[in-house]
Amino acid sequence: MKNTPKYFIVEAAALPEVFLKVAEAKRLIATGQASTVNEATKMTGISRSAFYKYRDSVQPFQKMNVSRVITFQFVLHDEPGVLSAILSTYATHGANILTINSITPSNGCALVTISAETTEMTVSLDELLRLLTATNGVIKAEVLAG
Repeated sequence: MKNTPKYFIVEAAALPEVFLKVAEAKRLIATGQASTVNEATKMTGISRSAFYKYRDSVQPFQKMNVSRVITFQFVLHDEPGVLSAILSTYATHGANILTINSITPSNGCALVTISAETTEMTVSLDELLRLLTATNGVIKAEVLAG
């Protein structure tokens, strides 16, 4: 009979320091701040054997959650800076752009779809949509999916 893993949500302060350091080492590797396991373990002060022992068992809680990806559709005036202003609004409020698709503009308008990860946003989806709609050069903004 195969043992199925059991999971617990535990406040970080209650964990042994090695678990926190393994999570930090994994983050350093994932973000490119460390290019090797050896480098990451030196930076965090743990042994490579500790890293390999716990690497598959330690995950930050947000990594366990399913991300929330929202796809927006825009009709924009075909003018310099409009798309940049929209992207700035996403960045300012913690949305992470995943994809941008655009159809060649015609009649002075461009159709653009943007998919964004929204779990770290600092405003509600309704407020983000309001801010995007109010951006100079936006003719229409709506949520397509998500």
